[in-house]
Amino acid sequence: MLARHNLVWLSADGWQRAAASMAADYRAVLERWQLNAWPAVMRRREADTPPDQLCLGLALPPDANGDKTRIPFKAQLADIQRITDPLTLRLALMHAPPGWSPALHAFAGDCLHSGIALRIYGSWAWQILTQQDYVRSASDIDLLFAPRTVAEFNCGVGLLAQYATQLPLDGEIVFADGQAVAWKECLQALQAGSQQRVLVKSGDAVKLTPLASLIATLEHA
Repeated sequence: MLARHNLVWLSADGWQRAAASMAADYRAVLERWQLNAWPAVMRRREADTPPDQLCLGLALPPDANGDKTRIPFKAQLADIQRITDPLTLRLALMHAPPGWSPALHAFAGDCLHSGIALRIYGSWAWQILTQQDYVRSASDIDLLFAPRTVAEFNCGVGLLAQYATQLPLDGEIVFADGQAVAWKECLQALQAGSQQRVLVKSGDAVKLTPLASLIATLEHA
């Protein structure tokens, strides 16, 4: 399924077509991405996007002030070479910054023991994919958690909350049909009562939905 945060590689013609629609500064960035065979990332679909196009984006390393330029663009489906899921936390561990490494390995081990698979996106993912300097002392660890069952959801939220006292854990819980909610917002809603509404991001919209209705999409095995 095509989803936000998927990694997308374009053909040479695709990069050139995308660059042709950009301002000169951004055009040079897209040409560098093509030269290095780096991926773009799928973002939320804009309302006026034709069915034969995807909404993509990339982010540059932070500047001296810590500001990160994000470049949105569109590409033709015919220009897509490959699409993959985001990087797994397990494979990313070998690239963990030293300050994160001990607690992150412990967190990943507990997730593995509990059967929970996580993926990463954001600054750390960009740093691994491009070998450029994205991670700063104030950077978050952006995670994607797609629980299959209610038990897995509860366990995962518990582990995230536990290790967030040691690590800058951020990111989203992804429910059915790619409906994503910030895990911290899920935790707050659980503490307040699952009928609380949470902000849900999907592939083409943002809306408020009761957390209980999202949890109901999970299996009760």
